[in-house]
Amino acid sequence: MKPLRLGIDIDGTVTSPESLLPHINKRFNSAFVLDDITAYSLTESFPMLDAEEFNAWYKEAEAEIYRTSPAHAYAREILSAWNEVHELFYISARGLEVKDVTFGWFGEHGIPYHHIELTGSHRKIEAARRLGVDVFFEDKHDNAVDIHEEVGIPVLLFDAPYNRMPIPDGVIRIHDWREADAWLKSEYATEKA
Repeated sequence: MKPLRLGIDIDGTVTSPESLLPHINKRFNSAFVLDDITAYSLTESFPMLDAEEFNAWYKEAEAEIYRTSPAHAYAREILSAWNEVHELFYISARGLEVKDVTFGWFGEHGIPYHHIELTGSHRKIEAARRLGVDVFFEDKHDNAVDIHEEVGIPVLLFDAPYNRMPIPDGVIRIHDWREADAWLKSEYATEKA
């Protein structure tokens, strides 16, 4: 397989999409499950929670949420194998205020990286273009579609209840890192290179 520069989102992609739920359930004395998150906007998914209170709590709890997030199934295994061949460029909407927590999490979980870009915004197109990524891995539906359409690269969309809207050709829905690995090997096999 030829070496690629892979653009990879962090939250809901490298981390489990359920990472927030224990924190939300504890703070708001609730019992939400992943299937309850039907929109990327959490205040849209949980309209019974006061949006202003939720947003204030999230800003305060953000670093702890990121610090304690479990890795997505098979992420470490697959990303470690890819690290031997490809460049792993993580592009996240996280802000610089959680830079230390983010780098600490990667070290603690043994997940390799070549570069971590914290954009502070969900708009990742400029970073993907500037960094010259060949393929992107994302869980936010509109990010996946926009990156594919504006950068012209394939985007693998990690399936979750909050991103099940239709997708165009070039955005490929997958369920876990094993499927991502199989797709990458199939699409970029040595014979095709």
